[in-house]
Amino acid sequence: MKKLILSLAILGFVACGTSTQTTRTEAVAPTSSTENPEAPVVYFTSQITPEGLLNIYKALGCQPQGKVGIKISTGESAKTGYLRPDFLAPLAKAVDGTFIECNTAYGGARMKTADHRKAIAERGFEAVAPVDIMDEEGDLQIPVKDTKHIKYDIVGTHIRNYNFVINLAHFKGHAMGGFGGVLKNQSIGFASTAGKFYIHSAGESSDHWITAEQDAFLESMAAAAQAVADYFGPNIVYIDVMNNMSVDCDCDANPDRPRLADIGILASTDPVALDKACLDLVFNYPSTQDDDAEPLQKRINRQHGTHIIDYAVSIGLGSADYRIVNIDK
Repeated sequence: MKKLILSLAILGFVACGTSTQTTRTEAVAPTSSTENPEAPVVYFTSQITPEGLLNIYKALGCQPQGKVGIKISTGESAKTGYLRPDFLAPLAKAVDGTFIECNTAYGGARMKTADHRKAIAERGFEAVAPVDIMDEEGDLQIPVKDTKHIKYDIVGTHIRNYNFVINLAHFKGHAMGGFGGVLKNQSIGFASTAGKFYIHSAGESSDHWITAEQDAFLESMAAAAQAVADYFGPNIVYIDVMNNMSVDCDCDANPDRPRLADIGILASTDPVALDKACLDLVFNYPSTQDDDAEPLQKRINRQHGTHIIDYAVSIGLGSADYRIVNIDK
């Protein structure tokens, strides 16, 4: 995919990231992967600000009814690039939303509810909006269409409390999945602790850690993401924030510093098209010595991370083609 370089635009550091981020003096914008008018629309803004986040959400044309959940990551430590509460505040207020999360499946600050609540308070999320740990009171199984590896998806019981969800992901690398975007946020992110074990083991265990063959793990993530998409039907939308893109996930308490600059915010009603647009930006990035996408590209390739896109398309979760609408213009 070719790049469109927009001169004279500035993408600087903003409050939703960490102070180690590189800055550019030119904004990199995506271009459409196809001219097919039937392809899903992916909206783009270079403005990584609270206002930019609210504007791109509005571009989706949402009219949510009932209780709105905003699926975020609360971050394993303050050192990570998780999306900061002040960045999220205008969106949360506009939709009267509740931040939703689940406990993790590894020893750390967020595996137990009491510890997770402490981390949430320390990060300041509750000052912006209510925070619901969806598996705080247990979990339940929801159906999956693709049963190649997992026979169901295990999510927090509080999923039943929400009528509409904004899947709001921080796009970055990941040590196991290669990258984390809305597909990971919808599979691993919605899974309870037992569900996370189940996905990572490709259906072998829901009570202890088993590392599955890599493609089986990625395919299990795609199946779980589809289960959540089916659960909410048309009442779920997707946003990827491309800033502070370390090779490491926000689940890593001590991530490597980002090596490439912030790009922008992208949004769609199709999670596969959205993550694919972000991947295309990373793999076609105009790198320089001090602004380099290669470490993230290598991390994604090492884990065969793009396989989740191909598999998600094959099971009917979404499209790898997309049309870009730049809301800055």
